[in-house]
Amino acid sequence: MSAPAAGRSAIRGRVVVMDAAGTVIPDGVVYISGADIAAVTPAGDPAPAGFEPVEVLRTGGSIYPGLIELHNHLSYNCLRLWQVPRAFTNRGQWSAIADYRRLISGPMQVLGKTPSLVPAIVRFVEAKCVVAGVTTSQGIALYSNAGIERFYRGVVRTVEQPDDPALPAADSRISDVAASDATAFAAELARDNRLLLHLSEGVDETARRHFQALRLPDGSWAISDHLIGIHSVALTPADIGVFAAHGAAMVWSPLSNLLLYGATADVAAMKAAGVAIGLGSDWSPSGSKNLLGELKVAQLVSAHADDGPVFSDRELVAMATSTAARMLGWDAGLGSIEAGKRADLIAVAGASADPYSGLIAASERDLVLVMIGGVAACGQPHLVEPFTTAAETVRIGGRIRMLNFALAGADPDVALVGLGQARTTLSDALANLPELARALEPAVVAAVPGVVAPERPPEGPTLVLDEIEHTDHALRTHPADGVSALPNDRMLAAQPPLSSVLGPLTLDGLTADDDRAFLETLAGEANLPDYLTPGLAAAYARTSGAARTG
Repeated sequence: MSAPAAGRSAIRGRVVVMDAAGTVIPDGVVYISGADIAAVTPAGDPAPAGFEPVEVLRTGGSIYPGLIELHNHLSYNCLRLWQVPRAFTNRGQWSAIADYRRLISGPMQVLGKTPSLVPAIVRFVEAKCVVAGVTTSQGIALYSNAGIERFYRGVVRTVEQPDDPALPAADSRISDVAASDATAFAAELARDNRLLLHLSEGVDETARRHFQALRLPDGSWAISDHLIGIHSVALTPADIGVFAAHGAAMVWSPLSNLLLYGATADVAAMKAAGVAIGLGSDWSPSGSKNLLGELKVAQLVSAHADDGPVFSDRELVAMATSTAARMLGWDAGLGSIEAGKRADLIAVAGASADPYSGLIAASERDLVLVMIGGVAACGQPHLVEPFTTAAETVRIGGRIRMLNFALAGADPDVALVGLGQARTTLSDALANLPELARALEPAVVAAVPGVVAPERPPEGPTLVLDEIEHTDHALRTHPADGVSALPNDRMLAAQPPLSSVLGPLTLDGLTADDDRAFLETLAGEANLPDYLTPGLAAAYARTSGAARTG
């Protein structure tokens, strides 16, 4: 890991601490030793002992804790936003239509199962996080031919394998047997880790049954303060009461919910019941491009609630910082800017706006520094150069930023790939999807008509595609009378080969600032409330880069 001399650094700006007291230091300095925050003081105070010779780097802006994203299917984030054809009532519906296979699951089956493309996917989707200030997200699962599953450990922390004793690992992949058996699932919850579970995604009774499946035979519930329910859209007020009484938390992904179902979770009832709420942008096919975008959506949805704003801007920022850390059991190590915590920090240009609405209003080009574990990962050149001699330059919204990918013991294949190379590789692959699909096409076994037998898999790691395939782990409950959205072998065999279905696609833009197509697609989405697309367009209107394509 590269770092300034003696492993000490200091950054100056308005410090938005995100502690319980709501502390904001108008002009402060954050002193960093190794991966940790050593001290936080007003700029006029003497430097702590040992920091006297350290040059203070001026951000010229506001410093916040790094953003913690509690739900994302990162592997899919090279795909563009889907023009959702109609409103659905549960996820088993949209995942079964032809457009989904043509535009989402099919392309990812090709990209994710072509080993030579995996490093480029990992590099690109991780860069999308970093340039938006996301310092923690869910991991990217790789599946090797030897049967070894691992989460990519790169620049961004992962909730599943944070590789830090102060940050207990969460489990976001729960075995099918445990998830379909409430008693076994309760035993999973009794373990000393948080479990992130897709729960009641949709608006109908089919979606709600996934919550009801958590009821134990004796009438008690397989719910505890270790459960973090993702989406939870179909929960009724009575369900929310049960959920809250057992101390569970939830992850809100409003844009994805609204795009697919025309509705989102009853967060007003969740808040009133005392449920802790975090944020997740879900994935690029039906969600925000990153957590900065999802904050804007959350603010708009909150502001247009029937009974007035549900959340203050401070509460919304907490969903991506201090509240998210507390939900994971990470509040002793992350989520606020305090001595002894990890130096995962971001800085946004300017210090005159309200400290909370200022972050929500920011776009990717406004980020001047992203720091993970005390090392600059992205930002203005003068703020990144002290930490590395091998940074990569990227233009965001017309502004030059530097990316430093040499922060940790990166996967050896991914470490060799820069962002520019990743974009070129993925753009070429997406333009040639039918040819790549043909190379991966399975052989049909003549003796068993209609059943597909896979050919010898290519050498090298491939991505575990949790939204598509059956693996040893799952993210959802599967009640006996519920709908499983994952295909079985005969369903796959009955479908036409991907090489006859897929066509050329375009790589998603790295940022909303530089992707006009993102807002244009949003403008054509039929299921969004009337206020949302104009509100998002206004939020990005001041960014001249929005006129450029990604």
